[in-house]
Amino acid sequence: MQPSFEQEKIKPLPVNELEVEAPKIILPPKPQPKDDGTPKVSAFSLSSIKRKKEIEQNQKASSLKHDELPKEAFNETDMLLQWNKFAQRMSDNGQKIFATYMQMNDPVLAKDGFTIKLELPNEGSKVDFDNNKLELLGYLRGKLHNHDIVIETHVNEQVAIRHAFTPEEKYEKLKTLNPAVEILRKMFDLDI
Repeated sequence: MQPSFEQEKIKPLPVNELEVEAPKIILPPKPQPKDDGTPKVSAFSLSSIKRKKEIEQNQKASSLKHDELPKEAFNETDMLLQWNKFAQRMSDNGQKIFATYMQMNDPVLAKDGFTIKLELPNEGSKVDFDNNKLELLGYLRGKLHNHDIVIETHVNEQVAIRHAFTPEEKYEKLKTLNPAVEILRKMFDLDI
């Protein structure tokens, strides 16, 4: 026979098993301010404004001046080589429109030795090229070691040559391409 529930003595649990410890909160250490020997100032005080001006002046003095950047001479062949390398890189990276603008016409080096002139077919392509030419400019300045390089774009909207549709127009176009066609036509007594 088993003792019934009422008959069985319930033993109390030890007190230490019932107590739950409070979780410990561990805070990260507070960041220590840099000790550069200058006293800490409020961001809204006059001394902070003075300190900011001093920092800006130090940064301006420490940066390279434009006169100190390299200005090596280069020729048009070197420029075209780097131009085509960059165009290929842009094409490989999926920027085919910009690469197409670069390869529409060969750029020309101006007489001053640092201005690169490029002709584009319309105003839309000129605006698009000008908006994206900073990376090209940085690349050329670095590779050609001349930080005076400037790229000028010009629009050259030539009148489109009329296409030949009639047999007479086709024959005239062939004659402009090869004048010997007229001699051949007369020799064999051909009609147009």
